[in-house]
Parts: sequence; C-alpha cells; structure tokens
Amino acid sequence: MSRPSTVVLAVLVTAGASLAAGGRVAYARLRAPGTTIGRSMPSRPVLPEAAIRDSDIVFYERRARRDPTGAMDLARVAQLYLQRARETGRYEDVLRAEADARQSLANRAVHNASASQVLASALVSEHRFAEALDVQRGLAESDPTHLSYRAALGEVEFELGRYDEARATFDSLRGHKGELAVTSRLARWEEIEGRTGDARHLLHLALDEAGRRPDLPREQVAWFWLRLGDLEFRAGHPDVASYAYANGLVAHPGDYRLLAAESHLDAVRHDWRGAVDAGERAIMTNLDPATLGTISDAFAALGDTAQAAEYARVMEIAVSKQPGAYHRAWSLFLLDHGRRVSEVLAKARAELATRQDIYGYDVLAWALYKSGRAADAETAMARALSQGTQDGMLFYHAGMIARAAGRTALARSYLERALQVNPYFQPMQPDSARKALAELPQTSHS
Repeated sequence: MSRPSTVVLAVLVTAGASLAAGGRVAYARLRAPGTTIGRSMPSRPVLPEAAIRDSDIVFYERRARRDPTGAMDLARVAQLYLQRARETGRYEDVLRAEADARQSLANRAVHNASASQVLASALVSEHRFAEALDVQRGLAESDPTHLSYRAALGEVEFELGRYDEARATFDSLRGHKGELAVTSRLARWEEIEGRTGDARHLLHLALDEAGRRPDLPREQVAWFWLRLGDLEFRAGHPDVASYAYANGLVAHPGDYRLLAAESHLDAVRHDWRGAVDAGERAIMTNLDPATLGTISDAFAALGDTAQAAEYARVMEIAVSKQPGAYHRAWSLFLLDHGRRVSEVLAKARAELATRQDIYGYDVLAWALYKSGRAADAETAMARALSQGTQDGMLFYHAGMIARAAGRTALARSYLERALQVNPYFQPMQPDSARKALAELPQTSHS
C-alpha cells in the first residue's frame, strides 16, 4: 500500500529539523552486531557540540554588533556559521558565513587570513570555484609555509579541472602526509588520478590522526569516515563502506550525510526498504536532491509509482531552492530517466565554460548520448576518462556510448571494466551493463 503523500510534504516543512533519534537507529542498523566499531572516541562535553556552537554564535554576534568596524569577531562568527552548515547542510548558513567573512575583510583587508579562509571555503560550498580560486591563491601566496592554504588551493584547482596545476600543488605537499588538512585532500587527488590504494592509505592516516584530536568536532570525524566509506564504495567494497558509514554514525549520530550514504548503499544492494528508511531520515535534516532521487528510485523498484513520482517532484522543488552545485545529481537523475535531455545538455555546456573537471565532461557526454549524438559523446567521454579515475559509473557511460557508436570491442572493454571496478556503482545500471554485454557480438572492430 502506498504511503500518503503528506509524508513527503511534511519533509518540506520540517527540512531544517534535526533528527534526534538518528543515533539510536544508526546503532540498530550496524551490519555486524557485536563487533567493536572503530577506535574509542574522546568523552563528549556536557553540552552537545551543537548547543555550544549556537551559544558561541550568539556570543560573537553580540560582540560584533558592539564593534561594527571590527574584524576578528565577524571572522569567528563566519567560521561558526560555516561549521553549522557542514553539520546541517543549511545553505543559508553558508551564505551568512560568506557575508560575515566579506564584511570582516572590508573592515580589515590585511592580517585577516581567517576571514579569507572562511570566504574561500564558503565559495567552495557554493561551488563558485573560480571565485574561490582567487581567494585561495592569495592566501597560499601570502604564506607559502601554511600547508592548509596550499592543500585547499589544490582542492579548488582539481574541482575546476586544472589538473596540471593541482598535480604541481599536491606534489609539493607529499612530504606532509601527517597534516590532517593535507591528507584528506591529497587522498581525493590520488583517487582522481586512479591511485585508489594510495588514497585508502591516506584516509586511514587521517582517521588515526582524527582519533588523536579531542578538539576536533565530531562532524569532522564523521566526515573522514564518510570519505573512507565513499572511496570503498567506489572501489566495489560495499561491506567495508557500510562499516565505515557505521563508524561515522557512532562518531556523530544522526549525521545526514552518512544516512544519505547508507540510503544509496542500500539501494545498490536492492534493499529498497532500507534505502527509503535511511533516506527519509537523512532528508529530515537536509533535502539533498541526490538522496531524494534515491528514495524515488527505491519506491519505483517497490512498485509504488505514486510515491516515486512524489519524491521526484520534491527533488525538483529542492533543486529549485538550492544553488547550482546540486544540478549534477539532478541532471544525471533526469538523463537516466530520459527527461529534459536538451535542458540538461545546455546546463552541462554552460558549466563547462568555467569548470572543466572530469565529472562535468561525464554529464555532458551522457547528455549527448541521450540526445542520440554518440560521436560527440565519445569526444566528451574521452575528457572524462583523461585522468585515469577508477569509477564504475564513468566506465559504464563510456561503454554505453561506445556501443551506440558501433565500437563493439571498446564497448565490451569499458562495460567489463565498470563491473570489475565496482559491480554496485548504481542501483540499476550494473544490470543494464550485464544485459548490454550479453547482447554484444563476440568479435567486431573497435
């Protein structure tokens, strides 16, 4: 029986609410009952971190109002808003962090690196990478010895698709793998370059260091577990990914990012009820379009077309209220369902004008493929594969595009590679890859 659509509508009303019971449910969902999860964490403060943070926001805002020409209190407020945005996904907090950081810099342009760093981080959160690059480059040039500035610069460079610049930046940081701000970003760079084992090693180093840092907010510890889980998922190890996500939820119960990851993991395992359960708990905190898409697909797989359509509609509403950063998840959802293909194609082209990374080219290639333009899609897909990234979804897209272009041997190679790298890369597409492989002739020109 279909659930009433008022459940979905209620999500829109309560999207900013925290999920108080998330931690209790997370423990119940651990994949290996009785197993000790992760290292022991430092004792929690008497007050929850969120309450301390909100109290600090009030305190520093009052101080900033008493000194409207000051800079340091505004910079601190901006940092706190950005921290809350990471915990809750609230975009308005990112905007507030940006505004306060800009005002702090307006009050004091020099010797105000803390405000500049918050501004750069806020711009990254808004996916305004070109603007973030200017700010982060200025920071790195002002103090080349500050490792976190250089690591953050490398992150912006690879997000923009400036891979040669990112490579030079991270090559200069390889001797500083013990620095937490360096390790996590270097791990992502290694993954982009196709060195999954090196990335895994770096993330374990980061988690070890995070476990020795009682000053580190719990959401940041959880983020490191999320990164490890995502890497293991992309490497085709869903059980290890599940273990990592569970560790993250122990560190930070109710974390919407980890619940969303669990939802997606349940979906690729075809545990559709589990995907709905974890996904609905995640979107009670943040209406992430990708998670809404997962829930929609889960309901469709369960035969509940009404709920599937309702969540797809809520996904569209959520995208309309969020920055352009979310459009890739929305774009791939639309393309996979054969909807609004020409619109997605136009958006993909527009974004590549300023951000030429591999996943932007992947969206373009997939949109061209869905438009029936296999030859053009091949050109874009070559750019998507240019860094050697080991991602099953990329190889699947490449295989289906090659198949449409009549390159049978190449299609077979890519599709087999997709399933070898990660047989769980999406809920439905691995089955599509297997079907396509079964239908391909055994020999043909590539």
